[in-house]
Amino acid sequence: MTVRLYLASTSPARLSLLRAAGVEPILISPGVDEDAAVAREEGSLGRPLTATETVALLARAKAEAVVGGTVDGLPIDGFVLGGDSAFEIEGEVLGKPHAPEVAALRWQQMARVGSGALFSGHHLIDHRAGREPVGHSATARADLTFADDLSDEEIARYIASGEPLEVAGAFTLDGLAGAFITSISGTPSAVVGLSIPVLRGLFKDGFSIEWTDLWNLSHDDEV
Repeated sequence: MTVRLYLASTSPARLSLLRAAGVEPILISPGVDEDAAVAREEGSLGRPLTATETVALLARAKAEAVVGGTVDGLPIDGFVLGGDSAFEIEGEVLGKPHAPEVAALRWQQMARVGSGALFSGHHLIDHRAGREPVGHSATARADLTFADDLSDEEIARYIASGEPLEVAGAFTLDGLAGAFITSISGTPSAVVGLSIPVLRGLFKDGFSIEWTDLWNLSHDDEV
């Protein structure tokens, strides 16, 4: 049996992770306004969301946004994965900085504090033909330590590269910032964008699907 996976994300890092793990997903842009979704939930609860709550909320929102959709005119027939990441430092939950000045402030804080935690959310929906869509969620955490000798020049040049602007926490382990991260406690892939072991567990424990059933998937294979 082969299993088709749809990735409800436009993240190049998540796509690269899955491909490196032997899975070729079908990409769908979920079109979720992340800031608005978090604001609505916080307004409903009357308090800020924790990092775990934030990534779980947005991963589920992205996966559910494509339920009932089509790809190249064909209905979705397989599993849909939504993912999200957030960085927590000194009790503050941080998403994508977007602006260089925001990224600079975050890196100055990270250099001063020296450590933080990256949270990765996953929501997997069984969207195979003839079945009522059913989803399961899981989150992962990785604790990071940053180099204790980061200079202002290194931070400025990293910000100028543009890499940190559209990624959670303003850094990427698999890019230019890898040299600034000295240790990780937890699953390294969770820092990149999703935890491959957690995703395997969702398939195995939630849907009795073996991870190897996703390997080397051709879009023409039988679901």
